[in-house]
Amino acid sequence: MITKSNAGLNGLTIPVYSLNTVVVGSGAAGLNCACRLFREFEEMGVENPADHLALVTRGIGLGTSNNSGSDKQTYYKMGTGGEPDRPTDFADTLTAGGCTHGDVALIEGANSLRAFYRLVDLGVPFPHTADGIFVGYKTDHDPRQRATSAGPWTSRFMVRKLLAELERYAIPVFNRHHMLAIVTGQEGGRQAACGILCVDLARQNDDNHGLVLFNARNVVAAGGGPGDLYEISVYPQGQMGPYAALFEAGAEAHNLTESQFGLASLRPRWNLSGTYQQVIPRYYSTSADGKDEQEFLNPWFDSMSTLATDIFLKGYQWPFDHDKIANFGSSLIDILVQNEMVNRGRRVFMDFRENPRATDGLQAFRLADLKPEALAYLQKSGAMQATPIERLAHMNQPSIDLYRQMGVDLWKEPLEIGVCSQHCNGGFAVDAWWESTVPHLFVVGELAGTHGVKRPGGSALNSGQVGGTRAAQRIAHVYHGHELPPAEFLRRAEAIVPRFVTEIGRIRAGSTQALDCTQVKRQIQSRMSRYAGMVRSLAGVTKALEKARGQWRQIRDHGLRQDSTGYTRAIEVRELALAQLAYLEAILTLLKRGSGSRGSHLVTDPRGALPHPKLGDEWRYIPEKVELRSEILGVIYHPENDTFETRVSTPHDRPERESWFENTWAEYRRATIFARDPGEQPRPCKIYQQ
Repeated sequence: MITKSNAGLNGLTIPVYSLNTVVVGSGAAGLNCACRLFREFEEMGVENPADHLALVTRGIGLGTSNNSGSDKQTYYKMGTGGEPDRPTDFADTLTAGGCTHGDVALIEGANSLRAFYRLVDLGVPFPHTADGIFVGYKTDHDPRQRATSAGPWTSRFMVRKLLAELERYAIPVFNRHHMLAIVTGQEGGRQAACGILCVDLARQNDDNHGLVLFNARNVVAAGGGPGDLYEISVYPQGQMGPYAALFEAGAEAHNLTESQFGLASLRPRWNLSGTYQQVIPRYYSTSADGKDEQEFLNPWFDSMSTLATDIFLKGYQWPFDHDKIANFGSSLIDILVQNEMVNRGRRVFMDFRENPRATDGLQAFRLADLKPEALAYLQKSGAMQATPIERLAHMNQPSIDLYRQMGVDLWKEPLEIGVCSQHCNGGFAVDAWWESTVPHLFVVGELAGTHGVKRPGGSALNSGQVGGTRAAQRIAHVYHGHELPPAEFLRRAEAIVPRFVTEIGRIRAGSTQALDCTQVKRQIQSRMSRYAGMVRSLAGVTKALEKARGQWRQIRDHGLRQDSTGYTRAIEVRELALAQLAYLEAILTLLKRGSGSRGSHLVTDPRGALPHPKLGDEWRYIPEKVELRSEILGVIYHPENDTFETRVSTPHDRPERESWFENTWAEYRRATIFARDPGEQPRPCKIYQQ
């Protein structure tokens, strides 16, 4: 069970909690893992499972899962209606974009329906027919109709239902705790995780700085994606996964080069995909003071039919995709929005009160002139009303309601928009059980790098649920042993605590040589959006990395200061600075390998082709080097010499196995299916234990 003691470290009295597993993060992935682990422990016959695990979170209700969505936020699963679907088909879709492990993709497919129906049983209101069939629709990068939705707040529903389950199980929650570091030590010749160092945010001004230690056999990191890295971002403000802690623990990251960018409103931050685009709103731009309205898209298109259909297609071709630029592809709109904002210094808006206006020689907008794909969809949906807002109200009233809840009435005002950072397909490398390259450290949710260049919309929600399940199974069957003896754990913690005590002291001292953390954060975000966002170049990223390295040296040598009590704002900016270095190192390495434009980013080069003949030479871009999709680019941090190493590996193939029931049943009863190494002796479920 969880035990509490106090330890004297670095002259401070620090509370120490000892337990089997600590889950860090309270989004859909972290909550699911904690609840799954409770159930797995229960199946193992463990008495009082809640006494062996705890959830640590910076704040219940914070983070992307509970605060983000779109018109009808997508959950991607195996097909449950219409054409037949198989886990191997699902895996082939996930790996089609490249840079993705086939074995992990197969597991995401094979466990998809298990995860989905569990959410249904918990009360997430996914719609079904009178026959009980959960029908689907097509999402981005989806060859079938596997997507479903519980509405704009799908992931919020997931969080709330999983949180209710967590409370039913009475799993301990350490709220308002921020993880500073992962404690590691030698095990079997490798550095393995054995706990974490946190700060209790409510006690950071106490004599011990609010420091708290967790002595845990296993650590599950579920802290989310890199939202705060970018200035133009649709992530909730303050969202930043624990990248620095994982890098400093020795974990390898994969595919940090592959982020998704798409159109979103800036205030409030919200994705504008799906129905928001399919109702074909008016796009226009203004000067910085909100005057001089212009139909900025019109001069670039040959007809209103092409323009209006492209806007419609942004619904399920929502992320910027360099493959959808040519011949008036839908991603030309992202380029034109970016061009209007960055190169012309103007503001861009979407207005649902009006159809696109006819200027610059384009004919008047008529639904009947839409191309067949768009027209047939709207006709079948009964969405042939006169204005976009009426069509939106008919197809998706909740998408209007949620903006009203956030203070915007789409019947009365437009939305200011931009091409925003929305998701990272990469993250930390995991194996078939979502265990990182550091033993006993598991990574689930967006923090796990299970996706590559392209992924179907909503597949990240499935991955978080599957990953949490797999981690729980591995922990319960194989890593169910006790935490370290207190003396040994404290010996390992002694290597970490003094470093943070020193850093906290520097922040509190507020030296004039220390950098202001607020200013540094703005510089990082501006740098990433300008050089490592939707548009990138070898020269630009080289310059950005040089600036980032210089800034990191200043932080390392002189520290950071903040203009308020406490110290955690400055600590978080330090973490952001280290994460920025990792991303830029990966991006620069990929560009030097000649990757070209791929996925959701465009690589500009003076020798390249123009995406549109009227665009300036600054938009010339080079095509993708497709053969690099058969590689995965990894990044490892070496704290001892403060350097990053990049390495290239080959994705694992999708396994081709034929499983005979009698053999599988025997292996399951013995629990050998949960073993990874020959020497492991997994514990079977209680019902099979002798």
